This record gives sequence, C-alpha cells and structure tokens, in this order.
Amino acid sequence: MTEVTAFIGLGSNLDDPGAQVCKALRELDEIPHTRVSAVSPLYRSAPMGPQNQPDYVNAVAQLQTALGAEQLLDALQAIEQAHDRRRGEHWGPRTLDLDILLFGDSTLQTDRLSVPHPGIAQRNFVLYPLADIDATLAIPGAGSVQSLLAQCPQDGLVRMDRVA
Repeated sequence: MTEVTAFIGLGSNLDDPGAQVCKALRELDEIPHTRVSAVSPLYRSAPMGPQNQPDYVNAVAQLQTALGAEQLLDALQAIEQAHDRRRGEHWGPRTLDLDILLFGDSTLQTDRLSVPHPGIAQRNFVLYPLADIDATLAIPGAGSVQSLLAQCPQDGLVRMDRVA
C-alpha cells in the first residue's frame, strides 16, 4: 500500500477541550491503515465565529495513511460523532472538529472535501502548530508554512504547557 502524509487540524471548545483533543489524537492512531507520526503542542485560541463561546484548544497531527482522502474524511467524521459533535451554528461551539488540512501534495475539490483546507494560510491556530511539526512544509498554491507565518500574527494564540 502506498502511504500519503496527511495533516489533520483538531479543535474543541466544549466538555473539557484539552481532554477532547488528546483523546482524539489517540483515536487518530486507531484508524485502520493509518498512524500518527507527529503531533504539535496544544494551543489556546479565541473563537473565529461568534465571540460568545469559550476559547478553543487546537493542535495539528501528521498522519501516514494508506486511505484515500474521502475514506480518511469518513474516519474523522466517525471520531467526531463519537465525541457527540453537533453540526449547528457555522463556526459555533463544538466538542470536536477534525479537518484534513493537507493530503500529500494534492489539491482536491469535491462536494465533501477541499484540500488544502480553505483559509489554512490565514489561520494562526493552524499555521503555528503546523510550524511546530515542519515549518518548511509547502502548502499547494500558498507557499511554505514559514513564509505564511510572517504574514499571520499570533493575535492571542497561546501555546499551552500541556503537550498532547
């Protein structure tokens, strides 16, 4: 089986967000034909959407997977469901959000999936954890993580002492 390197963004702001993210990191390693090869530290960030919700805990995981992109998406959505993810308000609070940020050097656009993840180049809660794993990583159509960081201020993003 040919393996692809994928990067997954994790976020939570409900029901003990740090524990939600750490549990999800362990569950990523249980996806068939997939293994976690690197994990960023945890970060605390202000919500992107409505501000009347708790801060988020975010991280990024690097995976090696033999699954296709949509198969991986199915597995991630099953983990979200196991964490009682409710899809309601856009950018609203959630127990767990798992996003495929990058899937190899692929650029994908389907009804269910866009890779690289839209907005990746402007989201500090994605770029800083990605840089912890590999600052030289190239994002198709956007440049290296390192070059994108130069244009993306931390703006309240806080690296947490607790490492996943």
